[in-house]
Amino acid sequence: MQALGRQILIELYQCDPAVLNSEWQIREILVEATRRSGATIVSDTFHTFNPHGVSGVVVIAESHISIHTWPEYGYAAVDVFTCGEHIDPWVIAEYLQQQLRARSSSSMELKRGLFREAVHHKPTKEETAIT
Repeated sequence: MQALGRQILIELYQCDPAVLNSEWQIREILVEATRRSGATIVSDTFHTFNPHGVSGVVVIAESHISIHTWPEYGYAAVDVFTCGEHIDPWVIAEYLQQQLRARSSSSMELKRGLFREAVHHKPTKEETAIT
């Protein structure tokens, strides 16, 4: 079976609450993690909640990276979804764990878009000619 994409779900515990509640720090960390992975950044958007917490997404040509923080619990939930073979989503996971100062974490990887036949992440010349 071949997969169109990989999705990594990351749970980060006992993080620095001040970092988790800072929209600009979360943005900088997520964007830098994305750059380090080799992904192509398309755009990003982040939002601070009242009384606390930040959510954000970095849209990449290869899919997305999103984060939701709960500073009051020292917790962050991250979703890294990539397609193609040249991006290492685990680079993002490791960088976030370091920068958020997580004392513990857990993660799982899912294969998305499973097919028995070969899959292409970009259309071939033959497929482009058909349309």
